[in-house]
Amino acid sequence: MTLRASNVTVELGGTRALDAASCHIAPGRITAIIGPNGAGKSTLLRTFAGLLQPSSGAVSLDERPITDIGQRELAKAIAYLPQERIVHWPLSVHAIAALGRIPHRGGPSGDSPTDTAAITAALEAANVSHLADRSFNTLSGGERARALFSRALAQQARILLADEPVAGLDPAHAIELFVILRKLAGEGRTVAVVIHELSMAARFCHDVVIVDAGRVVAAGDWATTATADRLGAAFGVRMLMGTLDGQPIVVPASPEP
Repeated sequence: MTLRASNVTVELGGTRALDAASCHIAPGRITAIIGPNGAGKSTLLRTFAGLLQPSSGAVSLDERPITDIGQRELAKAIAYLPQERIVHWPLSVHAIAALGRIPHRGGPSGDSPTDTAAITAALEAANVSHLADRSFNTLSGGERARALFSRALAQQARILLADEPVAGLDPAHAIELFVILRKLAGEGRTVAVVIHELSMAARFCHDVVIVDAGRVVAAGDWATTATADRLGAAFGVRMLMGTLDGQPIVVPASPEP
């Protein structure tokens, strides 16, 4: 499934958060959405998810305007993992994962065998099975991130949109999460992540959307689009790019004196 933004403008509190932004997120690939703080990355992701309505332009899902898609159908198609890791109720980790099954249920009945299998698989994939009975509010920041990721996985949507999913995760769990995302993309799902860890993006993401001051300044495959000059211009700092032990690295450097 392909998500496409066409000349999308979004106003938030009288401020133009996105300005005629155009880009798309393709199936079978992981797209990194990158840019400086306040550039409009999260706004773009939320607009793709149908959570924000553009003041002009449109978002489409497989060429169909998402405004024409019912909420339940959209919830089955798109899983959204927000940047905020807040749950206001003392729910267990298992209950958090089970929330991902809501779009698939016909009513308030309990988990079906399909639901149970999806929840169990999601908890295992996110490496939180051992925390299933723990209250979300007793978890560390990294554990909370993985618990919420399990909810997104249990949803089994064809599209996964994640806002800074590895923020606060230790290196092992960050790599583990991206391995899962690569597996989902390998199954033909559509994955997009807002991310600040540029070396991680270079290693695992196929495509990139560079956002700066509410505008999409470049979009395409990572290898040809995420150049040192483009990244440096967007972030306002010189970028060093290379490889180490065969892995791509992106390192911000001090400006030339």
